[in-house]
Amino acid sequence: MRTLGGRYQLVQRIGVGGMSEVWRGHDEVLDRPVAVKIMAPAVAGTLGEIAGVDLVRTEARSAARLAHPNVAGVHDFGTSPAPGRDVPYIVMELVEGQTLGEHLAAGPIDWRIGVRICAEVSAALAAAHAERVVHRDIKPANIILTPAGAKVLDFGIAAAVGAPEPDPDGPVMGTPAYVAPERFEGCPATPATDMFALGTLLYHCVTGRLPWQAATQTELVHAQRFLDPDPLPEVPGLAPEVADLCARCLRRDPRERPTALVAALLLAEAVDARVYVPLVDLDARSPRPALSPWDERAAGAATVAAAHGDGSLGESLPGEPPSGDGDHGHGSGDVGYGMAFAGQAEADRRPGRHRAE
Repeated sequence: MRTLGGRYQLVQRIGVGGMSEVWRGHDEVLDRPVAVKIMAPAVAGTLGEIAGVDLVRTEARSAARLAHPNVAGVHDFGTSPAPGRDVPYIVMELVEGQTLGEHLAAGPIDWRIGVRICAEVSAALAAAHAERVVHRDIKPANIILTPAGAKVLDFGIAAAVGAPEPDPDGPVMGTPAYVAPERFEGCPATPATDMFALGTLLYHCVTGRLPWQAATQTELVHAQRFLDPDPLPEVPGLAPEVADLCARCLRRDPRERPTALVAALLLAEAVDARVYVPLVDLDARSPRPALSPWDERAAGAATVAAAHGDGSLGESLPGEPPSGDGDHGHGSGDVGYGMAFAGQAEADRRPGRHRAE
């Protein structure tokens, strides 16, 4: 068997994509199963050794900054010698389960399950956005369903908020059905980019199809850019605020889309679920239209940065020492998290340090 970095034994190939392949592996040093993602040799050759290594290192750093239960963890990064070049790889948490895409392909899922999945994906996005990272490729194939909840995978094309494209004249990064319309106009990726994808995902989970009907990818891109999505059909029992949230995520003006934190809390409340969210909605500080009553209720429950010993929530600014018993102290620049459910933010007793330099 092939071994990378003197410790990661490749056991079985479990996935192949356009840019990489994923292997089930075994960490011989820590004696644990892992997933190893290796850039495809053809892609590495096209990009060149330096560009390929930089791309994979960026993915590793983006994901490693996110210590969140709904994000697959990153353990290590390295390069493996290959004829003429070094091929980069990432060692990740091995997530067991089926992708959301596989579940949706098998037939419609109960809307309660779909809403809960989207609440957990939104919580993962809120964590990423708090670290100024945009995923850029939220879709069913990048979400694995496990007994412990949904896990967001593949930060392979993640970018810093507002970062310019490395090749402005190249293709738009992402999966066409989930790409926000402003991205086709050359605008940089922002948290609102991910929220458009979240709206598409939510619509797909609730209805079993995409918000636009098109025969080709070209027709689909045209519809996303210039046409309103099909109205969400009536779903018995679906809370009206979920339908409203879905519609607002799919608006062509990115300023009108809700933040990931707001979406996570509203969706969790709709199905009485719990989500692990940042205690401060950093993205909400950017200029936006007036909040709806649902946004105000969710944002009011979550714009906090500390927990008191009695379980009530106190406010502080990012980077400031929180008030309370000190059990939730974070250094400057760290992101604190708390458990929220049923429209309320409840402090989680686990301290969180969520930044890797």
